[in-house]
Amino acid sequence: MIYLKTPTELEKMRAACTLASQTLGELAKWIQPGVTTNRLESIAREFIHDNGGRPACLGYGGFPAAVCWEVNEIVVHGFPSNYALREGDILGTDIVVDIDGYNGDMCYTFPVGEISPEIAALCRTTKESLYMGIEAAKEGNRIGDISNTVQTYCESRGYSVVREMCGHGIGKSMHEDPEIPNYGRKSTGPILRNGMCLAIEPMINLGARNVIIEKDGWTCRTRDRKPSAHYEHTIAVNGLTPEILTTYDYIKEVLQQRFI
Repeated sequence: MIYLKTPTELEKMRAACTLASQTLGELAKWIQPGVTTNRLESIAREFIHDNGGRPACLGYGGFPAAVCWEVNEIVVHGFPSNYALREGDILGTDIVVDIDGYNGDMCYTFPVGEISPEIAALCRTTKESLYMGIEAAKEGNRIGDISNTVQTYCESRGYSVVREMCGHGIGKSMHEDPEIPNYGRKSTGPILRNGMCLAIEPMINLGARNVIIEKDGWTCRTRDRKPSAHYEHTIAVNGLTPEILTTYDYIKEVLQQRFI
């Protein structure tokens, strides 16, 4: 069932999305070569709690962390560890924050130091496809219009689209209907209506689209171990101009010229 949010509920969504955005802005200060994802996990948990939120991923279905840590070929749902980031890595940071029973979901793929032009191009294309998908999230369009926009843009540039993972509705629950694949046909799927809140999240691979799930039952990585990029915003359908509830502005303020 698809839930349309009231103006009061949208205000609560905005609060959760703002804290999620601020948390990734805080992480941006710490992401550099030599830092472990365990250390970053501790920073994220402390920041969320200190600002009145709850890390919604922690304990969700048994997931052991506040953030999904996606190093290089990890597509999504990676665990924190003692791995120390290296120059040239990329690090996806997929986070969901709960405030007052409503969730904000977002992801940004950070460059660690200087990254190669090839990987930077993958990241740029993935982020561009996110905003193009958001532009398609207009009242009266369909989910397939978002999906097809992401797929067409990324595949036209030689990248592959992960099909096993997708975006989703969001609100009181982290995952609500409808599902939002990053591939599909235009004019298919549920109709977009005002008040729908969606987490749109392209997951795009440098190599083949095939993925595997590791033995931990969560970590999803590319089968060929080539890098994958992941960007995500939570949005609200609002006529012909979708409202983006999360923001990368806090990250941009920290990274400045390194912001992709």
